[in-house]
Amino acid sequence: MSRRIEPDLELAASLFAALAAATRRGRGIVRDSYGAGEQAAHDIVRSAASSRGLEIRVDALGNLFMTLPGRKRDAPRIIMGSHLDSVPQGGNYDGAAGVVAGVCALTAMRAAGIVPDCDLAVMAIRAEESAWFDIAYLGSAGAFGLLDPQCLSIGRSDNGQSLEATLQQCGFDPCPIRERRPLMDPAHIRAYLELHIEQGPTLVARGLPAAVVSGIRGCKRFRNARCLGEYAHSGAVGRAYRHDAVAATVAFLHHMDGIWRQHEEAGEDLVLTSGELYTDAAMHGPSKIAGETRFVLDIRGLADGIMEAVAAEARAAAARLSGEYRVRIDLGATSDSPAAVMDRRLRSRLLELLETPFEMASGAGHDAAVFAKTGVPSAMIFVRNENGSHNPDEAMSLEDFGVGTRALLRLLLDFPF
Repeated sequence: MSRRIEPDLELAASLFAALAAATRRGRGIVRDSYGAGEQAAHDIVRSAASSRGLEIRVDALGNLFMTLPGRKRDAPRIIMGSHLDSVPQGGNYDGAAGVVAGVCALTAMRAAGIVPDCDLAVMAIRAEESAWFDIAYLGSAGAFGLLDPQCLSIGRSDNGQSLEATLQQCGFDPCPIRERRPLMDPAHIRAYLELHIEQGPTLVARGLPAAVVSGIRGCKRFRNARCLGEYAHSGAVGRAYRHDAVAATVAFLHHMDGIWRQHEEAGEDLVLTSGELYTDAAMHGPSKIAGETRFVLDIRGLADGIMEAVAAEARAAAARLSGEYRVRIDLGATSDSPAAVMDRRLRSRLLELLETPFEMASGAGHDAAVFAKTGVPSAMIFVRNENGSHNPDEAMSLEDFGVGTRALLRLLLDFPF
């Protein structure tokens, strides 16, 4: 049975306030990956953890580890945490809630004089948000040696500076990525635990403070899709002579919406989104047939095979509609992250520890997916969050955060249950 130790929610409140004050830009939060915002967040949590007696270490890629030493220092450790970067104009809790929860859990254990059997580490993971570099799970995948070295040439979305140059500028080392050299061994990790805000409306709609995550949807994203036609006068060119990029793009997206409906009706887990769709502002006009569109097609699901089948259908539809509309729909390559199912034993125990047990899938990607795919037993806790995520209006209450963090702390105290 776990001892009745409570996480320090006053520490959590102070950390969330400090993170917001340091990284708010206008209405939203900007913690740019390998930039000033993310580094400010790392400095804040590092200072709080160090002042409360946790050991501090930073790896070659900038991932921050805050550790409560165990009796057996060479035994496989338990890692918990999340990321500290944000999307541009994001919210204060996405990612940060998991790091703060881990710090609050470990500092509570240390204050109570508890020495765990193995090391317990909070990992503040770098660069999870691919908004800054088009690389899925940069910090965690890099730490396991899973990244393609070619990613070092990818430029940051806002300034174009390559990942390699950015790492060097920040004082980190791109060599582990170039050499595919892992910085962590899955065999030396007993479990990975991640608390995160829910980024959809389910817990709000159900009136629940927290949930256990059953699995994380993978993603296949056509990030740089475009349709090339010909610009022409809107009143002078009839349908038979048009090369209308907008009409072709709309037809393509409508077709893919139908594919989504088919999979839904078959009871399969799938979501499709086009979160970017635009014409060239320098060229378009109300009296023009558009000669070009650019768009994104984001495919997510719990089964990698279904996502690949939908991507194949997208390519086939692009080829067919290109001929029908006399345009060229070029979807480009996909950026991929695989689906991941969370550890059944950990999920079961967390359901017992939650005050109101509920289990649900995660539609968004998380670093837990990387740990799970390397064979590390992994689990996640969702905390209720008003107003969605990836926007300035994220609104997680400290009470709900406490529900999730208490479950995390009790799981640590109960290990190996």
